[in-house]
Amino acid sequence: MQGFVDFIQGFLDLGATVILPVAIFILGLVFGQKPGKAFRSGLTIGVAFVGIFLVVDLLVNNLGPAAQGMVERLGVELNVIDVGWPATSSIAWASVVAAFIIPLGLVVNVVMLLTKTTKIMNVDIWNFWHYTFMGAVVYSISDSIVQGLIAAVIFQIITLKIADWTAPMVRDFYDLPGVAIATGSTVSYAPGIWMVKLLQKIPVIKDLNADPDTIQKRFGIFGESIFIGLALGAIIGALAGYGVGDIIDIGMAMAAVMVLMPRMVKILMEGLMPVSESAREWLNKHFGNREINIGLDAAVLLGHPSVIATALILVPITVVLAVILPGNALLPFGDLATIPFVVAFIVGAARGNIIHSVIVGTVMIALSLYMATDIAPVFTEMGANADLEMDIAEKSTRISSIDQGGNLINWLIWRFFELFN
Repeated sequence: MQGFVDFIQGFLDLGATVILPVAIFILGLVFGQKPGKAFRSGLTIGVAFVGIFLVVDLLVNNLGPAAQGMVERLGVELNVIDVGWPATSSIAWASVVAAFIIPLGLVVNVVMLLTKTTKIMNVDIWNFWHYTFMGAVVYSISDSIVQGLIAAVIFQIITLKIADWTAPMVRDFYDLPGVAIATGSTVSYAPGIWMVKLLQKIPVIKDLNADPDTIQKRFGIFGESIFIGLALGAIIGALAGYGVGDIIDIGMAMAAVMVLMPRMVKILMEGLMPVSESAREWLNKHFGNREINIGLDAAVLLGHPSVIATALILVPITVVLAVILPGNALLPFGDLATIPFVVAFIVGAARGNIIHSVIVGTVMIALSLYMATDIAPVFTEMGANADLEMDIAEKSTRISSIDQGGNLINWLIWRFFELFN
């Protein structure tokens, strides 16, 4: 069993930039593409994800230290530390349920496709770690592999159904036809879609609008996404207490993120569209006229400037929320740079309206802080069992994360299984 777990971990360690091209290549062959064309599609998508993750790294490497600077300036003393998604995924794959998740997840996806309960073929195998974490949480409280796997399957089914529901928005607003997002951290913020719809019915507030097009019309060249990135980055640097040089550096980095991310997403679609068309033709031939969407990493949604702008504004807001919310014990840190991923559906529902996105994002993040605080004891026990090496301040006695500790779907399933254990 350990050997199989090590094999799975080794495969996953290759990362999305290897796993996704392989999956797309195999998918292309299955749907009747010639090997050369399928290989080119997979290679193009791999190149696009290399670019996307380079830009994400640029975002993370600049936001992380800035967030730490803001926390230090506020003198925050909270006893649950946000360890971020990399540590969380390590905890997930260290669980005994991990070896079963990928094959089980693929079987569940195929069964749902055959029974027409989903339109998604999810090739985002790397992000199966969200299902794994859900299974690991329930295994931790029940000591039952069966319960853990059931919880993981429930999580997967919910994410696929939400991905089906949001696929039209991904197609229309993000201009990504044939794409769906079933990334666990992103779909957990789907209730924010209903909040946006409610917000857009409130007098005065419904008329507040600040999307990239409106900003550009109002401010001309200084309203372009490159200038928005520069300004928001500089503001974050100033809040972190940076010197002038470092403020300019982080401003330039955020400007680069705003410009480069959309370019990478365009390359991704260049590789994906041939496979998507082949999938439709194959399904129409064998199953009649059926719609099929390819499940991809939520990183493809970061190409819209409203997503990055909303996330940059929410970073200092999240730190302030952690300080002022009564009962919160989570010190935001590791997952502050993942905020673009979790607010993407909210931004899409708001049609890029940054004001509405920030308001709803603030409410959802506040809820995440409370959920992450609530699950911290279980999270900490899982981290200890996984022998997770953490640099935790002496005053910090527990761990959690905004990504999965503050994940609404994860929290609800955990609480449900708590009733029986």
